[in-house]
Amino acid sequence: MSWLSAETVHFLADLRANNDRDWFARHKNQYELSLKQPGEAFAAAMANELASRRGTPHDYRIFRIHRDVRFSRDKAPFNAHLHISFSSAGGCKDGAPVWMFGLDHDGLTLGAGIFAFSAHQLERWRDLCAAPAGERMIAKLGTIARDGIRLSEPELKRVPAPYPADHPRGAELRRKGLTAWIDRLDPSLAFGPEGAARCVKSISELQVVFETLTALG
Repeated sequence: MSWLSAETVHFLADLRANNDRDWFARHKNQYELSLKQPGEAFAAAMANELASRRGTPHDYRIFRIHRDVRFSRDKAPFNAHLHISFSSAGGCKDGAPVWMFGLDHDGLTLGAGIFAFSAHQLERWRDLCAAPAGERMIAKLGTIARDGIRLSEPELKRVPAPYPADHPRGAELRRKGLTAWIDRLDPSLAFGPEGAARCVKSISELQVVFETLTALG
């Protein structure tokens, strides 16, 4: 079985520098050996690792290498990165929080969260923020942010009604989703047969975000 390696990163760098269909066709075999097969092996291994540590089966989704350029000014046909999401079985379809993995020439990124809350989740989120428990929750988010974890920015410019504009937790009330990221990790963290276990250990730093969002239902 082949695993993610330095060859994976080299291929992604070459693809970024030669992002056209002719080059890709000439290097299709390298794509299969350096990226596609290792990516699938890694995704399955990390899903199993998450299932083992969290006690529930996990699904994964490997994002397509082919870009949808129909409505984009950037007509480069391929994504020069490997992106994978993980969730408890069925979670992606249900809008539950996901774990995220991203690898490219610049490094490795791990994440967790929900990009856009459903109407039900948004209502629950705002209720939580406005309640006394919201203060404790925001304090926990502040702790991980001080540890170098990057939180997504609130999407709304103003605090939504019926909350006052000067609400003490206004910044969190302005959110329509929440994601947290560990940026610029050494790509070698994901390499080899132990890469999935190392990534799951690192991504566990985002547990507070994942559990908070899971509770939204």
